[in-house]
Amino acid sequence: VQLQASGGGLVQAGGSLRLSCVVSGRTFTNYAVGWFRQAPGKEREFVSARSRSGGTTYYADSLEGRFTMFIDNAKKTVYLQMNSLKPEDTAVYYCAGGQGVITSSTRFPEAYNNWGRGTLVTVSS
Repeated sequence: VQLQASGGGLVQAGGSLRLSCVVSGRTFTNYAVGWFRQAPGKEREFVSARSRSGGTTYYADSLEGRFTMFIDNAKKTVYLQMNSLKPEDTAVYYCAGGQGVITSSTRFPEAYNNWGRGTLVTVSS
């Protein structure tokens, strides 16, 4: 299984970006997928994830509804639409996947065993 993220870049505060993550080697059936981010000097933190069953999408409370995660099954791609970006959103964003991610572990990066390379998002003030 391979995950490849793209779409990062430099954007001004208040702007938008859409990240993409192409998943190859398996389908989304019984497979949790998520987005995490890591800012310089900080630990990797949860952003958003869709449960293994596909029935629920979770978001970090700190996002205040600015981000939306969705999947295009035909393109085998997971997207993260980021609106109203803030300088504190600056980080390397990673997509992750896992077949064994249970609901209670969805927000924890340790639960995921497939990771893509990160894509850098920089938000200027």
